Amino acid sequence: MEQALETEVAHDPEQAGRRAFLLASLAAGATSVVPSFAEAAQAGISKDTAVRIVTDFCAAVSKLDPAAMRPFFADDIVYRMTEATPPIVGVEKVLETYTKLNATSIQFKVLETQVLGAIVINRRVDRFVSPRSFTWEGVGVFFVKDGKIKEWSDYTIRMERG
Repeated sequence: MEQALETEVAHDPEQAGRRAFLLASLAAGATSVVPSFAEAAQAGISKDTAVRIVTDFCAAVSKLDPAAMRPFFADDIVYRMTEATPPIVGVEKVLETYTKLNATSIQFKVLETQVLGAIVINRRVDRFVSPRSFTWEGVGVFFVKDGKIKEWSDYTIRMERG
């Protein structure tokens, strides 16, 4: 039954066109925010180390202390809070962005992690308790270089206020 469904969907030109457009869009977007594979290969870091750095960072966010987050970031970090927002450049500006949330609680719950060299991708549910509380579900893409998060981009799956 599963095979018949795949065959049926593959022959629907409208569905195939949408799927191709989506994949092409994701690929184009990824190439603009993810460092080249050559740069990733030169990052000089093992997959396990890259995953540990990102996992430890996600845990440190819950401390609500910029000083706890700072050691994980390169000085020239580039952070994209969502796919629709401009990049924030520099460690001080990234830390300021989190401080401005006025959160009394932040929790990053990592559901799944994938790694390709120095690029770590995690699917998360983040809960922010603040005057404007929200829950965000999405995918984070991190590029780790020289033991620090050099680039971080989040892509939204869904967001709920309250």
